[in-house]
Amino acid sequence: MKHLIIAFVAMFAFTAVKSQAKKPTDITKFATETVDLGKPKVGNPVTATFTFTNTSKEDVVIETVTPGCGCTKSDYTKEPIKPGKTGTITATYNAATVGNFTKQVRVKFLGIDQEQVLTITGQVQQ
Repeated sequence: MKHLIIAFVAMFAFTAVKSQAKKPTDITKFATETVDLGKPKVGNPVTATFTFTNTSKEDVVIETVTPGCGCTKSDYTKEPIKPGKTGTITATYNAATVGNFTKQVRVKFLGIDQEQVLTITGQVQQ
């Protein structure tokens, strides 16, 4: 019986800790999560800049920024972002193909399991 109670308490504690996992929205606030890059001409790369504010009481560090495909390149603020300060993430789409596009960039913050997803859209013109 004693082992059953210990197992139950351990399972409850694990569930409580797991449900308190932080999300990107717990430490940051993005001005926008989607940027429409309009109608760029084919062959002219276009860049979106995403700005966010550190809303936590600790420094925020961007661990990785991963574009969804090879047609998009990214860059980001490398140094820790102090509470109340802003950081940026850029996504540059190569615009090599005529037509509509929707591309995502995944942002991983240090100490946060869930990724922040940012989106760029547009329509490449001839």
